[in-house]
Amino acid sequence: MKTATANTKSLFRLNYHAPVILCVILIVVLILLPSGFENLKVYGESDLRPAKVIDVDDSAIVDTGLIRSGEQRCTVEIQSGHFSGHVAEANNLLNGSMEQDKVFAKGDTALVRINFSGEKIRSISMIDHYRIHWEILLAGLFFVLLILFAGRTGVRAILSFALTVLMIWKVLVPSYLKGLNPIGVGLGICVILTLLIIGLVYGFDRRCLSAAGGSLLGILLSLIIGIIFTNLFKIHGAVMSSSESLLYSGYAHLNLTQIFMAAIFIGSSGAMMDLSVDITSAIDEVVRNRPDIRVRDAIQSGMNVGRAAMGTMTTTLLLAYSGGFIALLMVFTAQGTPIEVLLNYKFVSAELLHTLIGSFGLVTVAPFTAICGGILLTRRAGQNLSNSRMLSDRK
Repeated sequence: MKTATANTKSLFRLNYHAPVILCVILIVVLILLPSGFENLKVYGESDLRPAKVIDVDDSAIVDTGLIRSGEQRCTVEIQSGHFSGHVAEANNLLNGSMEQDKVFAKGDTALVRINFSGEKIRSISMIDHYRIHWEILLAGLFFVLLILFAGRTGVRAILSFALTVLMIWKVLVPSYLKGLNPIGVGLGICVILTLLIIGLVYGFDRRCLSAAGGSLLGILLSLIIGIIFTNLFKIHGAVMSSSESLLYSGYAHLNLTQIFMAAIFIGSSGAMMDLSVDITSAIDEVVRNRPDIRVRDAIQSGMNVGRAAMGTMTTTLLLAYSGGFIALLMVFTAQGTPIEVLLNYKFVSAELLHTLIGSFGLVTVAPFTAICGGILLTRRAGQNLSNSRMLSDRK
C-alpha cells in the first residue's frame, strides 16, 4: 500500500511539474529562434541608440491651431554603441499629425537612428522618446507583486505570460508575414497556449483536460461563427489599424480578412480560458467533497457557476474592446451621427463582431466545460472511491 501511495505521489509531481519544464524549454527555444526579419535593409546601414537631448531649436516649427508642422532641431549626446559620447545635431520632422508626431524637450531621452559611413556620422533622425527603461520597471513591479501575492503560482503565471509574448512575436507574426494560413496558425497557437497555460495551473491531469476541452470547444465555435458573420457583415481585414500599409510594403499577398477572422478568436481565447478554469475548479471542489456525486449533478453545479460568471465576463470583453475605439465613438457622437448610421460603419461593425462573437464563445464555454468536467472529474472521483473501498476491504 505504501508503494502504491508513493507511486501515486511521484506521478502527481511529474504531472504537476511537467508543464513548467516544457514551458521553460519552449521559452528558451523561442528566444533563440530567429524570426527571419531581424536584419532587414531598412535598418541595415544605421544604428539605433538612446541619446540625451541637450538642447532644442523650435524656430522652424509652424503652429497652425492644434497642428504643428515643420522641423525641430535637437542637439543630442549618444549614450551607447560605437558613437557613445558623441554630440551631434538630430532632426525631428513634424507631419502635422498629433497621433504620429513627437516633440522633444531639453533633458529628454530619445531613441535616435544614426546613419553613418565608416567612422563619420552622416545624419541623425529622432525616432521617438526612449521608454524601454520605464517599461522594464513597470514589468518588474508587476512580476514582483505577482510573486509576492501568488508565490509559486505567480511564477507559473509569469512563465505563461512570457510564453504567450514569445509565441506571438516569434511564431504568430512571422508566420502571417510569410503568408501561412492565418486561421490555421492562429488556431494551432491557441491550442498550444491553452494546453500549456491551463497545464501550468493544474498540471497535466483530468482538470487540465476538462478546462482545456471546454475552452478549445468555445474557441472553435467562435472561429466558425466569426468566419460566417465576417462574410455576412462584408468586413475587409483592412479595417484593422495599420494593416493596409502592409499591402504597400511588399506584402500584397497577405489575406487581411483571414487575419481579422483569426484575431477574433485569439482576442477572446484568454477570457475563455479564465472562465473554463473557474468552472473546472468549482466542479473539482464539489466532487472532492462529494465523491459519490452523479455526473448530472456535477454538470449542473458547473452550469450554475458558469451562469454567475458569464454576466461579468461578457461585460469584461465589452469594456476591453470599447476602450480601443472610445475616441471614434466620441467623434460620431459629437457629429450627431444617427445610431442606424453608426452601426453600419465598418469600424463599428468590426468591433461589434469582436465583442459579440467573443461573448458568444464565452457563453458556450460554460456548458462545454461543465460537461467535460462533470464527465472527467466524477470518473476520477469514482475510481478513487472504489480504490479506497478495496483497500478497506483488504484490511
